[in-house]
Amino acid sequence: MLRKTLILALLCLTIRSAASQVKPSKTTLLENARLLQVRTGQYLAAQSVLIEAGKIKEVGATSEVRARAPEDATVIDLHGATLLPGLIDAHAHLLAAVGTQDQALLPEVAGMSPTRRVLMGARLAREDLEAGFTTVRVVGHSGIDGDAALRDAINQGWVPGPRILAACRKLTPPGGQALALNPAVAQPIIEQEFLEVGSADEARQAVRRNIYYGADFIKVVADPDGRFITLQEMKAVVEEAHRSNLKVTVHATTVTGIQTAVEARVDSIEHGDDITDEQLKTMRDAGIFLDVTETFYGGRLRALLAKSTVLSPENEQWLKNYEKEEAQKTPALFQHIARSGVKYAAGSDMWFDYPGKTRGQATATMFGALRDLGMQPVEALRACTSAAAEMLGWQDRVGSIEPGKFADLIATSGDPLQDITDLERVRFVMKDGVVVRNELEAK
Repeated sequence: MLRKTLILALLCLTIRSAASQVKPSKTTLLENARLLQVRTGQYLAAQSVLIEAGKIKEVGATSEVRARAPEDATVIDLHGATLLPGLIDAHAHLLAAVGTQDQALLPEVAGMSPTRRVLMGARLAREDLEAGFTTVRVVGHSGIDGDAALRDAINQGWVPGPRILAACRKLTPPGGQALALNPAVAQPIIEQEFLEVGSADEARQAVRRNIYYGADFIKVVADPDGRFITLQEMKAVVEEAHRSNLKVTVHATTVTGIQTAVEARVDSIEHGDDITDEQLKTMRDAGIFLDVTETFYGGRLRALLAKSTVLSPENEQWLKNYEKEEAQKTPALFQHIARSGVKYAAGSDMWFDYPGKTRGQATATMFGALRDLGMQPVEALRACTSAAAEMLGWQDRVGSIEPGKFADLIATSGDPLQDITDLERVRFVMKDGVVVRNELEAK
């Protein structure tokens, strides 16, 4: 018995000693890239990036960086490809993939078990990462804590995927959001997707509940279906979230909803369809971000729906009328946004199962929409890299290629400053210094 005890004790000591030893960091050298500095919009030729322990250690001319790289570094020659920071989708729904024949989001996902839904989310997360989206902010429709569970699984290395900021359940007025169900049977679905807020006290409790479930930020729906969060409730959300150093973002499309969010001094506003010049000025002065979500602009929604269903003449006409109105309103709105000086980022708001595309490919269709909206390529790049990183509060981690930041990098064969849709054809993806995908090797 004593012998067995001694053997076990020695085994434990051996395991503990081995675990305490610091393993040498793996070093990777990316060479011969045309590196884009997203903040300045300038290219630097023949650049190298030295990566150690999953972070960028040095960036500079290939000849200089190579001379300081360890002899055993893994070298990846990018052959003059365009190297950029990993993309950020600031408005993602990784636990929702609604069939295009049915736009009723909640009944679709409510029919799934939590396990099946998170497994679906794992697939969509992997597809986003493979397309070059190395960071995503999941803004709801994830069940009670599906996005937080998926984030943790990715962080543990159980499944591949981007870095995730999780909202957990959205805060809404009583009744939830976009819920076309009989009230007699709706409550269980509401409780799965939302935290209802009917007073300032309930607003504080909802924030605390989401914090308990692991939320990285708080998402509020200010104006669903003609119902509104009050200013007192919104201020309570902001106060409670900021007390725990969590940001607050708000779905707001109406003037009333946007005004409530602005007056409560939230951190960012999603969509902002009817935003006024005065509200933009207040947002600019207060440092409130606007998250532009126009992936379906320019007839893209009708094209998506037509891939898997035959549109009725009535629906076809409704979509054409909507597109005509959108073509008149949305570009003008973006010009107001650009002139206002307000900080803005961009998100896909992709929640469809897009026929013929992975989730990552579907997410990347946002770039063509931003171009058609009138956004210059460098502006669109910043909106999905450095500006998005700042909106998320992660500017010290991601969004640009600089020493000390995570080695989350992508490369394309073309020139995204000339054609922003080149980002739909990413050829190289790295996250944490680990190559996810490399189609440049055979060149």
